[in-house]
Amino acid sequence: MKILVLADCESKSLYEYFTREKLAGVELILACGDLKQSYLDFFASMTSVPVLYVMGNHDDGWDPESPCGCICIEDDIFVYQGIRILGLGGSMRYLPEARNQYSEHEMRRRIRRLWWKLRKNGGFDILVSHAPAAGVNDLEDLPHRGFACFCELLERYKPKLFVHGHVHANYGTGFKRTDQVGSTMVVNAYDYYILDLPIED
Repeated sequence: MKILVLADCESKSLYEYFTREKLAGVELILACGDLKQSYLDFFASMTSVPVLYVMGNHDDGWDPESPCGCICIEDDIFVYQGIRILGLGGSMRYLPEARNQYSEHEMRRRIRRLWWKLRKNGGFDILVSHAPAAGVNDLEDLPHRGFACFCELLERYKPKLFVHGHVHANYGTGFKRTDQVGSTMVVNAYDYYILDLPIED
């Protein structure tokens, strides 16, 4: 399955200089947060594939009933063509009372509340988040620190793919686009990236 992933900044190449050929063959779009709703609505209107999104730590004032059909998968498992996609947006909490920021304990509580959906679906194949996992392409400062509970999700359910944003290529910290954790491919969706996810029959 050919997947377009997006996060954190609007790509001039895709947006301002858009041509349909650039997205030829894309079957799914996953947005990992800190993007304007109008930007995601653009892709929903210019393609015929689902645009699934989670919230970033800077996202605010979104209309949950997007007229162009973008689908919020926060705290949910969305199944598309047999692929189970789990959404957990937001970042580590670094400002009191801020929206879309969570302590490690708060993120663990979100995951515990998903127990029935995880059981009913037999786990998940793709994890879509804004923040990275702890020790996997995250940074040492609190705002960009990853969640340890994401590592536990990867270890327990062994999804095919983990897509996140939040860690920008221009931070000058040895940006890694792709990585591997066990059997899970990890992709930083900053700006945009197109990947091929092997699908078993």
